[in-house]
Amino acid sequence: MPAHTTAGPVRPIRPRTRTAASIVSLGALLAGSLTALTAAPASAAEALLSQGRTATASSTEGAGFPASAAVDGDPGTRWASQWSDGQWIQVDLGRTATVSRIVLNWEAAHATAYDIQLSDNGTDWRTVKTVTGSDGGTDEIAVSGTGRHVRLQGVTRSGGYGLSLWEFKVYGEEGGAPPQGGAVRVTGSQGNWQLTVGGRPYTVKGLTWGPAMADAPRYMPDLRSMGVNTVRTWGTDASSKPLLDAAAAQGLKVMNGFWLQPGGGPGSGGCVNYVTDTAYKNTMLTEFAKWVDTYKSHPATLMWNVGNESVLGLQNCYSGAELEAQRNAYTSFVNDVAKKIHSIDPDHPVTSTDAWTGAWPYYKRNAPDLDLYSMNAYGDLCGVRQDWIDGGYDKPYLITETGNAGEWEVPDDINGIPDEPTDVQKAEAYTKAWGCITGHQGVALGATMFHYGLEHDFGGVWFNLLPDGLKRLSYYAVKKAYAGSTAGDNTPPVITNMTVSTPTAAPAGREFTVRADIRDPDGDPITPKIYLSGNYANGDKRLIDAQYRSLGNNTFAVTAPEKLGVWKVYVQAEDGRGNAGIETKSVKVVAPPVTGTNIAQGRPTTASSAQASYGDCPCPASNATDGNASTRWASDWSDPQWIQVDLGSAKPVRTLQLVWDPAYAKSYEVQVSDDGNTWRTIHTTTTGNGDIDTIETATTARYVKLQLTARGTGWGYSLHEFGVYS
Repeated sequence: MPAHTTAGPVRPIRPRTRTAASIVSLGALLAGSLTALTAAPASAAEALLSQGRTATASSTEGAGFPASAAVDGDPGTRWASQWSDGQWIQVDLGRTATVSRIVLNWEAAHATAYDIQLSDNGTDWRTVKTVTGSDGGTDEIAVSGTGRHVRLQGVTRSGGYGLSLWEFKVYGEEGGAPPQGGAVRVTGSQGNWQLTVGGRPYTVKGLTWGPAMADAPRYMPDLRSMGVNTVRTWGTDASSKPLLDAAAAQGLKVMNGFWLQPGGGPGSGGCVNYVTDTAYKNTMLTEFAKWVDTYKSHPATLMWNVGNESVLGLQNCYSGAELEAQRNAYTSFVNDVAKKIHSIDPDHPVTSTDAWTGAWPYYKRNAPDLDLYSMNAYGDLCGVRQDWIDGGYDKPYLITETGNAGEWEVPDDINGIPDEPTDVQKAEAYTKAWGCITGHQGVALGATMFHYGLEHDFGGVWFNLLPDGLKRLSYYAVKKAYAGSTAGDNTPPVITNMTVSTPTAAPAGREFTVRADIRDPDGDPITPKIYLSGNYANGDKRLIDAQYRSLGNNTFAVTAPEKLGVWKVYVQAEDGRGNAGIETKSVKVVAPPVTGTNIAQGRPTTASSAQASYGDCPCPASNATDGNASTRWASDWSDPQWIQVDLGSAKPVRTLQLVWDPAYAKSYEVQVSDDGNTWRTIHTTTTGNGDIDTIETATTARYVKLQLTARGTGWGYSLHEFGVYS
């Protein structure tokens, strides 16, 4: 994504070139998380973590059956609970661990259904395995997750007694992640590569980082609870240290990025001449080397990522043979950076990201010192594998951004703007993306999916897993992909079948109806909210509170903005548990209908001035009375100005409707005349705000004039429509 800075990247959405792969259809809805009992052999790195640790339980049958008896390593002692459902036993492992296997040696009083849960603090629990149909004896259960505390939460007993365990054994690896020390390597051979940390396999299960670096300690525990082991940044400098420190404290790694112009793909980043601008390249090389030297020994450093989407982005600066020369020069410079980094830090790989598999031939030809390639791909992610095969590449790759389909790759809706996927479709897309990544075994080494961001705006709702801190279906789809389960989690409300009553013709300033089916899987009370975004109407990406009223049955009467154009309306359903469902549709805001006949349409119209050539001009006065809302009159950029229409003869004037371009009048008078010389004022305002002004009057005149005295912007005055109704 574009326009990142080192201190705090921003992420606007923009069109961009697709990869050679076609857009894929989204997969099935994220499936339920009830999991059957599964046995798994211990791995070589496993250790028994629970023996001798502190154990507690919901109850005991008596003093002779304490919780500690289940973790003492003595098969002749046991814990036994009171004779009721809902009993539990938990063990504190003493430190965070990656838990891989649970072994339960039941006494006759066993659970037929139970959950295995993990916690970082002993208070907030997450279910990593749900077991049904247990027949007692010995249950050996494969799990995947990290935590300090492990709990068996009983659901259903086998008989009239309580629960009783001879042994409650927890196996795994201390630390929750590979050791902080040790070199990071890309090992293996063609088509059979892997990433290793300290000699141990490491699959990147990552997210791109959105919050401020200084806020990393607040959010890193949540990332770890999702099963995330890596975060990606776009820039590295002095502000990166809090992020690296917080990641290391939670056992996570960081892909440290370096920004190069024109980063971010089409539409952002500025232009550099990589063929001739030696000063820029030397400056960047020196800057990058400084931060590599600073952070090369930091325990959170995983690798270095040089540039973001610049091979693609160079098409905004150059074309033809010069574009080819620049792309070759850019990728050659990336290779220079890779060599420099390796000379300073031989223990961490170097990669480079683009958003176009067409960039890979340039890297293959000019950047042999890269250890692996990286790719940003969204709706077309699953085609990357075939592009890699067809290109005959000899390096593995990471996916450094992916998720649901972007604005640049979805079909347009009824109003001609990109049709944003639903929350359900977005969750499906993350699940499908992870399947495509893990499906390219030995080549795709993992992903940092997009995006662990908090922005609650147009782009934030499209991509962020937790806009405004509220977790969405996509958040839980990523958690299930990385941690293996979301069983036991309280999940978001689900919104479907959202409709807008008048999607192509909502009268400005008047009400239109929005309806959606909203349900909460956990039965939580739902609080709906309605927002609007003018991204396509006026370029404002913020979500603003809509004026609305509830009509019952998840139906709302929403007041349309006064500004004409296509708006997005959002239904946001919150469950009070930190989750939200968000659905959006477009609505085209049009001028409200006016009764009567527009007697100004097609009549002779003159003005004090008119722009001859700027943007979409020429913009003559006649454009304001041609009945076409897409044309406009535009004046010079000075005060005062005027525009008038000759109705041909004296006629009753009942209503005026002024449809302003963004260049509007803050102060103006409406004047009328019978002869075009002597004028009388029938309306005055000094508080105009643009958009649409509907003015009721009762007069008779041949000429109607707007005397414009104070502009609302630095431009001139501009009207799409100057309607006079009889």
